Amino acid sequence: MSQTRLYGIANCDTIKKARRWLEGHDIAYDFHDYRKQGLDRELLTALESELGWENMLNRRGTTWRNLPAELKDSIDRESALQVMLDNPAIIKRPILARDNRLCIGFEDRQYQEIFG
Repeated sequence: MSQTRLYGIANCDTIKKARRWLEGHDIAYDFHDYRKQGLDRELLTALESELGWENMLNRRGTTWRNLPAELKDSIDRESALQVMLDNPAIIKRPILARDNRLCIGFEDRQYQEIFG
């Protein structure tokens, strides 16, 4: 039996859409809420090694806009990982893990392909 896990923050609208989709298709999953269960470097680097820090870093949200300009201008892998550890809300959501495959974001079509 495959294991499905969703990573994110409970009050995120995109997380809510993904959870509704999974529940509407009777797909069992575990939800890992960064705010409640935390985010450690081991999990973050495991996700980043497959997805890439550039893909994980949400540069459109409030958390990014509130970072100091000098940090944003000089962001690299190490500083991005530290920012994500300090501010998990800056990670694009959701991250879906299923059958040793990771995908980021939510699109109905994408989930149809994964769970097809």
